[in-house]
Amino acid sequence: MNPLGAETRLFLRSGRNIAALLLLLVLSATAVWAGIAEVANQRAAIERVAQEQARDLAAVEDANAGPQGDAGYVAYYAFMLTQDPPPPLAFAAIGQRDLQPYLLRVRALGLEAQLYDSEAYNPELALPGVFDWAFVLIYLLPLVVIALGHDLVTGERETGRLRLLLSLPGDGLWRRRAVLRYAAVLAALVIPLLVGGAIMAAPAGGIAVLILTAVLYCAFWFGLTLLAGAAMRTSATAATAMVGCWIMLTLVLPTLGNAAIARAVPVAKGIDLTLAQREVVHRGWDIPKEQTFERFFVSHPEWRGREEFEGRFHWKWYYAMHQVGDEAVAEDAAEYRASLERREDLTRALGFVLPSVGSMNVVHRIADTDIEGQLAYRDSIAAFHARLRAFYYPYLFADRPFTRADFAMIPRYSVRTAQGSLGVWPLAILALAALLMIGLGARRVSRLGGEGSARTG
Repeated sequence: MNPLGAETRLFLRSGRNIAALLLLLVLSATAVWAGIAEVANQRAAIERVAQEQARDLAAVEDANAGPQGDAGYVAYYAFMLTQDPPPPLAFAAIGQRDLQPYLLRVRALGLEAQLYDSEAYNPELALPGVFDWAFVLIYLLPLVVIALGHDLVTGERETGRLRLLLSLPGDGLWRRRAVLRYAAVLAALVIPLLVGGAIMAAPAGGIAVLILTAVLYCAFWFGLTLLAGAAMRTSATAATAMVGCWIMLTLVLPTLGNAAIARAVPVAKGIDLTLAQREVVHRGWDIPKEQTFERFFVSHPEWRGREEFEGRFHWKWYYAMHQVGDEAVAEDAAEYRASLERREDLTRALGFVLPSVGSMNVVHRIADTDIEGQLAYRDSIAAFHARLRAFYYPYLFADRPFTRADFAMIPRYSVRTAQGSLGVWPLAILALAALLMIGLGARRVSRLGGEGSARTG
């Protein structure tokens, strides 16, 4: 039997090894299944709301039917659906989609008062994160690596075979053992991902990036485990040291890093923008209407001269007041967005130092389920809202009747295209960290071999 076959038989004799691999396989498969179920739930929610949206719009049309329909009434009651369907790779990395809204019904009123109504969530429920394939990769894979690799060297020392093995020429034994365990762990992690990708018709390129991230992240942990195992004298000590490394690298340091980022870049809550916009709108009821129109005409001069109306209320003044409210908080909204982007940039920088954070950033960016994807959805809502207002203004300021035929011309939201991208630099840094750990671990084992040869001589 060749050496690799013999090593495989020896590896499969261990019930602990088989149990660890089966556990990882089950966890990976369960995570993929949970991700597929979450994607299905989100798609079902979108379809259910779309059906209700069609019924609501039909009711508004029936209530406003006739040759002299009121555009202001329609603009007020006709909510228009925007949606952000799950990207193809969302089943593997849910990211922010379990926290941030992927459905929003908007109307021609002030946008800032509508964007953040569903922003609030329970931070205690959000803290653990969602159980998906990315969670298994980042947090659970290292534990399986530790279970399989912590005693590669120390186990031989404890059984008294280390001197004999070190006296043999070369260090191919350790390479075979490490590569065998590495391949087995990757297979248990990746096979469910490939099945899930086939079920969800995910793009092959995106799946390849997820697998490459797993390859590099797993290599980092195997290198670190081999380094610690060769440096320790007992398996228990090596396992304890590696569990400590896991706690620090995946839990403590990322948490401290995120806390430092949050402290360095404070971000106001989106609901504060909502309240500020509403205060401006409410104040508009108490000031002369001419002041509201003058502020409105700064950004919409084409409607100057059409502001006159009889009576105390007109829809064009009402919508102008809401537009002024949005413009009044525009600077605060820009600062809010800039703060979110700054935090995202710092999180990416943190990923250059911590492989766990870097790997998470890569999988969420390629899946387009991170903050960047959420901001792109908000941008698409803002663009649609601008189209919606531009559609209604001619009816309001020119006193045009809104007929049943005009309902078909109300703008509809166009779903944005998922913009997942490859994080080249994070992958490069992760590859460097993996090569460094593997190199240090191999060098430490080689030094053991040299020490063994010297003692034998």
